[in-house]
Amino acid sequence: MAAEGPYTPRVDLDAGRYLKAMTEAEARIRQNPHDALAWAAKSQALTAQLRFSEGLAAAGQSLGLKNDLADGLLARGLARAGKAVQQRNLGSVRGVSNAMDDFRAATEADPSLVGAWMSLGLAYEQVPGFFGGSTKQAFRCADSLRRVNPSRGDLLQGLVLAMEERWTEALPFFVRALSAAPGDPEIVYGYLDALGSRATRKSLGEEGQRRMCVVEAYRLLPAMKGRARGLQAICDALLDGGDPEGAWKVAKESVARADSPSIMRAQLGKVAARAGIHREDGLAFLDQVLKEPFEGGTGGLPSIHWRRGQILKDLGRKDEARAAAQAALGIDPKHPGARRLLDDLG
Repeated sequence: MAAEGPYTPRVDLDAGRYLKAMTEAEARIRQNPHDALAWAAKSQALTAQLRFSEGLAAAGQSLGLKNDLADGLLARGLARAGKAVQQRNLGSVRGVSNAMDDFRAATEADPSLVGAWMSLGLAYEQVPGFFGGSTKQAFRCADSLRRVNPSRGDLLQGLVLAMEERWTEALPFFVRALSAAPGDPEIVYGYLDALGSRATRKSLGEEGQRRMCVVEAYRLLPAMKGRARGLQAICDALLDGGDPEGAWKVAKESVARADSPSIMRAQLGKVAARAGIHREDGLAFLDQVLKEPFEGGTGGLPSIHWRRGQILKDLGRKDEARAAAQAALGIDPKHPGARRLLDDLG
């Protein structure tokens, strides 16, 4: 393996290629169970698939082998935060606050770790001040990240400003990040996600936001090519902008060439469920997703079952819809969409 060059899972993890990162990590662990970095990469991939308990266990393996490994500290923080948020109660805020300790430790262990700065900055912005949140600290994280990766630092600054409902100030940072790294799917995803948020709607108005979502989605589309993470965001922006047929076309044309086809198939199911179009085809795509390895970072398997349930309900297949909602809740007992669907079905 040394002949193949150094093992650098951060590249795939930062780009959202979680299945590839998982496959490589597991191969290395089979060869050497004491590979702390491989355990950390496996943990992050598991967390991206919303398998938080498994992710936490893998992070524990990593830190048990090397307790100051930055990637392992980040992995544990991500798993802790994900598990806490999934609880959806007051204790989840405390859990995220505890995860921040890991993010801080990761940045101290390796100031070049982009994912740690991003996670810490977003946590500072989202956690209430009583539990350690601070917009000022979030901006400091963006400054620190900018020294390591200028475009991702600008992305973080834009995201924090957008969350603060300061869209006019946020936009130049997004523009600069996109100009510096037009092919970075994480920047495209972060920008379009912020553009479609409630906070931005207050600044642009509903009609202005819808119009800008569509314009920006098509503007950014050529640079994404086969990058599923960015294409996912483009489809969501088209949906938010009132162009579901455009979202369907983009997703369908991307399945064959995307680096993560399962994400695009899941996106087709999402479009069918949300917009009520191409239901039979959307259901078939979701059924296919359930038969193959599924990429992380997309809401996980609970959302696939929930979207199936929505479509089945619209098709009048209520018993199957109920089973799909229960399957989602079997994985995530507090999934809000699946709970609402089950209530609607009676």
